[in-house]
This record gives sequence, C-alpha cells and structure tokens, in this order.
Amino acid sequence: MLHPASFPAAVSPVTPQQPATTVRLQSDCTATRDHRAVLALTPRYHSTLVGFDPLELGAVPANLQRFREAELIHSRWAMLGAAGVIAVEALGFGDWVSAQTASPQTYFGVVIPGGDNITANVSLFTVFLAFAESARQSNTDAQKRLYPGGQFDPMGMSKDPKAFKEAQLKEIKNGRLAMLACLGFAGQAASTGTTPLANLAAHLADPFHVNVGSNPIALPFL
Repeated sequence: MLHPASFPAAVSPVTPQQPATTVRLQSDCTATRDHRAVLALTPRYHSTLVGFDPLELGAVPANLQRFREAELIHSRWAMLGAAGVIAVEALGFGDWVSAQTASPQTYFGVVIPGGDNITANVSLFTVFLAFAESARQSNTDAQKRLYPGGQFDPMGMSKDPKAFKEAQLKEIKNGRLAMLACLGFAGQAASTGTTPLANLAAHLADPFHVNVGSNPIALPFL
C-alpha cells in the first residue's frame, strides 16, 4: 500500500468529507435559521443545546421564543417581588402577608391615595402594563424584545459582548431562584400564617422544635 507521503506534490489523497454538523434540539428537531437568534439568547449550562429539559419544552423550536420570553419576564417580576417581600419587612414597614388587607395601603410608609380601592389599582396597573407590553410586542427583533438596551441600559452593561453574556446567565439563574423563593413565600404564609423573617427568627431561636418537621401542614403525614 502506498504511503500518503509517496504521492507527488501535485496529487494528494482524497480525504472523505465529514458530514455537515447540524445543531439539534431535544426531540431531534433541527434548529432553523429563524430560531438561531432565540437559541443564542438561551443561556446554557453545557456546550451543546441539549440540557436539562424533562418536560421537553424546547422540543418544538417555534415555541422556544415564547417560552424564553415568558421565563425571563416572570423571572424579573419574581426578583422584584422577592426583594420587596424581604426589604419591606426588614426595614420595618410591615410585611407582605398583612399588607394585602391593611388599611390604609402604604408604600414604604407612604399612604397610597386610593390604595384601598382594588378595582382602581388593578385598572391602573393594567393600563401601564398594557402600554409596556404593546411596545415590546411590536418589536420583531428577538434580542430587542428581551434586552431593549438604550435607556433601559443606563449602566451600559450590554456594550461588552462577553460581559453581557455573563450578565444574561446570571439574570436567568437569579430569576429562576427568585421564582422558587416567591413560591416558597406563598407556601410558608399558607402553612404558618406568618412572614419569612418571622419564621426565620423563630427557627433560629429554637431550631429543634421550630422547623419543617414540626409543621403539620407542611408535612401532614407526620
């Protein structure tokens, strides 16, 4: 058999071409060009697009953009909510459990005009959110819909592409944690009737008798 080195310089052995590599999602769906922008915005913990997706939410590429937006928007609201629950109680302005029925309604100690009128509050927030969402939905750019930049980026965090990618990953990680925290706050209030910091103080004062095992609602089978 001839060694490749024995071929003349003008003639080289033909090397079989490797099949083109395609990027695939969970259910063996090839990512199309229309969804590449969405995939680029999706933080990944691995070098491939196949990650932790037990419910196969990413199996249909056409749904990926909508799920990505919903997750990020809910994450941002959850981070604001989790921070508000802790901050208001820590600063001594009441707590989120009793604030729902408190009269008059206050915001960090400041009385909200018409705050007791739930219908007026819901209507006002609906108008504001409808305006913001209509502006966001009118943008067809997948990047701008989630990260509009400009006046929404006063600190210029999106100017450095590498730092921006890191900030995106940190945002979605903290957002997912905040969503779990808000769910935990709601469950804790339903089972104990008190607030997160009050529960924490009671647990630290008597950790062996005040914990999840001593709560008959949290663990009804005990």
